[in-house]
Amino acid sequence: MIVTGSTTLLPISEVSGEMYGELHEGTSVLVSGMGSSAGIESVTKGSSDIGTSSRELKDAELDLGLTDTPVAYDAIAVIVNPDNPVDSLTTMQVRAIFAGVITNWSQVGGPDLEIGLVNRDEASGTREAFSKIIMDDAQFDRGAVVLPGTGQVRAVVAEVEGAVGYISLGFVTDEVKAVAIDGVAPSEASVVSGDYPVQRILHFFTKGEISDAAASYIEYVLSPEVQDVIVRDAGFIPITAKEALGD
Repeated sequence: MIVTGSTTLLPISEVSGEMYGELHEGTSVLVSGMGSSAGIESVTKGSSDIGTSSRELKDAELDLGLTDTPVAYDAIAVIVNPDNPVDSLTTMQVRAIFAGVITNWSQVGGPDLEIGLVNRDEASGTREAFSKIIMDDAQFDRGAVVLPGTGQVRAVVAEVEGAVGYISLGFVTDEVKAVAIDGVAPSEASVVSGDYPVQRILHFFTKGEISDAAASYIEYVLSPEVQDVIVRDAGFIPITAKEALGD
């Protein structure tokens, strides 16, 4: 069985795939992270059993005949260097920063320090979601450093005092600082409640009649064993969390 797509979903799909293979002798789950767009294309063409995506389908993809299975909540955190005193930004400020309109931290209450933009590549589902939620019709500043993976973005922001980037909440570590957006810090409670503005759902996409193995694997991913352990260990929020909180 082949699972292809979002790098954000790798912590879930890789670990659950390995555990599923151990529970089902003779079944192997081959996982690769080539980006959400690649995952959707792969499952559409039939070269993958499951396409994973950290973004919603685009309008042009709605008629591809894909079945959507949400598997987790995620939030996109805007991250800065821990030495940066800026703790909170508005949505409009974040948009202006990544559009290149605000270029110095002093313009948002920080030190007189040039802002170093770190962006993701165009195949990234994280970038797609961030663009849709934050950028609206504004274009990203073309002068930004563009990196292919979450780990690279975090590493640069951790090393460069004036840098700013965005990554999945599940990948925020003490190396960087996640700022509040519109006064709301990214957390499980603020994501599930809908208060934190930069959030999304992580998806498994299939097409047509799927194999028994693929259906069984998806069922396993939605089980408490994966949702309450693997999903949480990866830093994401179980898709069942809203029900658990009584919403």
